[in-house]
Amino acid sequence: MTTSADPGGLVPFITHREGEDAAPDNLILLPHSDGRLHLHYLDEDPRDRDIHGVLWARCSFNPIDPHGQPTGRPLFKLMHPYRQLMTMQMLHCQVCTAPARTPLGLIFLAGPHDHTGAPQVLTNQPPVCARHVRTAARLCPHLDGTPTVYLAQSAPLYGATGTLYGLGTHGTQPIAQPGPPLPYSHPDMSCFLASQQIRRLASFRSVGLEELLEALRPESA
Repeated sequence: MTTSADPGGLVPFITHREGEDAAPDNLILLPHSDGRLHLHYLDEDPRDRDIHGVLWARCSFNPIDPHGQPTGRPLFKLMHPYRQLMTMQMLHCQVCTAPARTPLGLIFLAGPHDHTGAPQVLTNQPPVCARHVRTAARLCPHLDGTPTVYLAQSAPLYGATGTLYGLGTHGTQPIAQPGPPLPYSHPDMSCFLASQQIRRLASFRSVGLEELLEALRPESA
């Protein structure tokens, strides 16, 4: 998500902050009983994997302020991998972390570079709550203030984007960064280090931003 500074000082929760650095990867590929190599951290913790068992890129966290928000200068062009995972996995608002489902369904905003081609709509953008639809649209320049708005009744988990690892001359090393997201069912997921979780929109329709806001009143702001 590419965001710009908000005059009111609001920064989406998923935004990466200065001082939040990628941890040393200390990755290794090990053989498993299924006959495939699987990617691991040498000091792996259960929290390093998502609910589908895919390994996640490590990143540090800055301290939290009294309002429960991350501190540090916002790096508006980046999403923190774990905050993106947290909000996407729980279907919470990417701006405020409140549950995002509205009486009309789940609201997802998409820009021209999102994975929204037919026959399915895939998104790395966590949903937004009714209160922050307009805010999210304004804060994200790649939406250009006029995002494609999807109202979905269902948005099952699809997969992830990240880096594929393999064995090279220097041991375990990155070998590719696939363009399209990999589905969780893909055999390469055993060697994948994920950085963004992807959902597939189902039972959805595209609506105009103002039309949606009108339908959500007085819940929206």
